[in-house]
Amino acid sequence: MKICLFAILALAPLSFSQQTVPEIPFDSVPEFPKLPPGVNFGEVPGVAVNSKAMCSYSRAPTAPPVRPMVRRRRSCSSSAPRGVLAGNRKGLYAWSEAHSVRIDRDDNIWAIDKGSDMIIKFNQSGRVVMTFGRRSESADEGAKPWQHVDPPLPPVDGLFRQPTDVTWDSEGNIYITDGYVNSRVAKYDKNGDWVKSWGDKGTGPGQFRIPHAIVADRNNNLYVGDRTNRRIQVFDTEGKFLRMFTIDVPPAPGTRAVNGNTPTGARLAEVIGAPNSICITPGPNQVLFVGESTFPGRIFKVSLDGKVLGVIGRSGRQLKQFSGAHQLACPSENEVYAAETSNWRVQKLILHPQDSILQHRALVP
Repeated sequence: MKICLFAILALAPLSFSQQTVPEIPFDSVPEFPKLPPGVNFGEVPGVAVNSKAMCSYSRAPTAPPVRPMVRRRRSCSSSAPRGVLAGNRKGLYAWSEAHSVRIDRDDNIWAIDKGSDMIIKFNQSGRVVMTFGRRSESADEGAKPWQHVDPPLPPVDGLFRQPTDVTWDSEGNIYITDGYVNSRVAKYDKNGDWVKSWGDKGTGPGQFRIPHAIVADRNNNLYVGDRTNRRIQVFDTEGKFLRMFTIDVPPAPGTRAVNGNTPTGARLAEVIGAPNSICITPGPNQVLFVGESTFPGRIFKVSLDGKVLGVIGRSGRQLKQFSGAHQLACPSENEVYAAETSNWRVQKLILHPQDSILQHRALVP
């Protein structure tokens, strides 16, 4: 394997009905990945894997060259704003502020750049083969930062305002969450032709407040992490709302935030279970892994119908702790990669759910 280092309605009070979910035993692989001497990550907002590669997308100004790494993995890297993709792809026009990275079924690498409002598709050789959106230039008439007005200015087909993530259905159609300014999902066909978009800013079904992550299951249901609304919404490929669910698991007593004051009261209720990141496992029996933001900072294993199956980790700086799990990759139920913005790293997690079962049996007479 190669490592490709890319250097609910209106919110209701939490019932905490799921507070007894089990903790899933796990380990975090030490010193992973092994970066070259003198190279460090900056914020790491993105990670993706397939059978051949692990790609991390970093906001550091430089990135390591292609070189052997853990378990025959090799780096294939790109780091914003200057970096390397599959070796020596420097100075890419779209690099501005890295947000997330995905690998499609044909092993193409997709980088979502929030700062340039662009989504870039690279082939396995690191060549740009398709672009979506356009970055604004200082010479453009009226060029200035996006206005975060409420309601937002009308979106424009084929253009984005701070996009966040991308996924595909079984036919190769492309779905992009857009994003921090727009509040919608955009759909393209497999050839990159615009099809439609759906969603606007709000709290009702089919509305969004920062659609931050998106994945598709084997039946072409689309799961959108509606982060500020603290919920996951599910749609079909035409944008028809199917259902939604929340994660209502309070943090362990005494847990503290890594950065800033630890939320309490109403502020805590706003961030518990807010889907900062989502990945979905392959195979016939899929599950989701959902990561919170910098606090409470945990990762959850969730069934496709929204049942919380277990919780992983807590807020902190040590291995097996998290702060800003901005993107997850899960090639199996027992192997998860977590890219952290606040802790400037990628953790490789090995889950041991059988240990939890054995512990339970030991406690039952």
